Amino acid sequence: METKKELKYLIWLVLIFGLIFFLPLSSERFTTAIYAALDLAKWYAREHVILCLLPAFFIAGVIAVFVSQGSVIRYFGANAKKWLSYTVASVSGAILAVCSCTILPLFTSIYKRGAGLGPAVAFLYSGPAISILSIILTWSILGTEMGIARMIGAIVFAVVIGLIMAFIFRKEEKVKQEEQINFEAPPAKRPISHTMLLFFTLVLIMVFANWGAPAPGDSSSLWFYIFSYKWYITGFFGLMLAYSLIKVLKIKWQWVVLGFIATLLSALLANMFIADPKMQPLVPMLVAVAALSAVTLFDKNDSENREWTLSAWDFTKQIMPLLAIGVVITGFLLGSTHDNVAIPGVVPNEWVEWAVGGNSLLSNFFASFAGAFMYFATLTEVPIVQGLLASGMGKGPALTLLLAGPSLSLPSMLVIRGVMGTKKTIVYVSLVIVMATFTGLLYGSLF
Repeated sequence: METKKELKYLIWLVLIFGLIFFLPLSSERFTTAIYAALDLAKWYAREHVILCLLPAFFIAGVIAVFVSQGSVIRYFGANAKKWLSYTVASVSGAILAVCSCTILPLFTSIYKRGAGLGPAVAFLYSGPAISILSIILTWSILGTEMGIARMIGAIVFAVVIGLIMAFIFRKEEKVKQEEQINFEAPPAKRPISHTMLLFFTLVLIMVFANWGAPAPGDSSSLWFYIFSYKWYITGFFGLMLAYSLIKVLKIKWQWVVLGFIATLLSALLANMFIADPKMQPLVPMLVAVAALSAVTLFDKNDSENREWTLSAWDFTKQIMPLLAIGVVITGFLLGSTHDNVAIPGVVPNEWVEWAVGGNSLLSNFFASFAGAFMYFATLTEVPIVQGLLASGMGKGPALTLLLAGPSLSLPSMLVIRGVMGTKKTIVYVSLVIVMATFTGLLYGSLF
């Protein structure tokens, strides 16, 4: 046993030494790929973590602490009616407007609270794939046909993949069914309507804080007007959150008002002293998160308030390191593409564009496989696909990329494996890739 351990250590030592010894530092592509990895990580930290992931961790905390386990089991449990559980999973995902990484803390919370594998996976897929905002943007930029095809395909995928996962792992689900059949949930501490007020207020803050820019030249649509006033709308829901903290969680109003004033002052100061408009909202969001954490952690009236923030912190510790590793690897392999910046990774972009031309089985599979490992922030998949279509990408592979890309990424796979295990993760990823491939092939043949 000791010999095996030492041999394993030696193999790792040799591998790491060999990797360092043969680093191709003189290769321009290698050094550019390192820069792309760091650039993607920096962009992810600035554009995604503060405005999107931090609210998502607190939303997951609401599910883990304030939403009763009985409610989760009633709507998502292994014994719930299939039409109810899968409908709720799909609808829940549609309203969130999140990416493949932001959905992870929410998925983790409902799965650990007793949700059945099928409904939980349907929710995991539907969050990034069926987002109403992404469907609208696809419709307006890529055309009606593509918008309808993506909407139908994403809804069908969520349900079918969930059902297949539940069937493949039916033995484990049967054990869960037996455990839950006589489950008696303790009475809820507060009305579900109060908890939902807190939950949806946080969801709407996240949605409007991340509302994407309209299509170029659009200056009259509803999308444009919402984008123009999105921070006022976000501020309004911030007021609603303050009201929820006082009304629902019974936190002292003086503390909540003090936190709100600190957030408002930070927004005014950021607007005065920070020139970059993209950086300005990060300051009040950080102050708001700090204030929310403080008033809940030091609240003496209800231990659940402190538990809420500690639960959000637990999700952060579990998910953030794996996401960081995944983002860096993705940037190194596939490059960094954002804000009209395109930095190639080790895999040349020309190979990708060449591989997804036409409508062959191979081109659709490659689009699905590559999309599954790439990272797409919320709504960025649409302009990326638009650029690839202009470079010769076929319509079939374009739909394939839209169905596989937003719902998966290398960072999300690492986290999903930690929650569901290696076997379930491989099956889930394979189902998404295979179904996206053949759906794209069919679409490309028809259109």
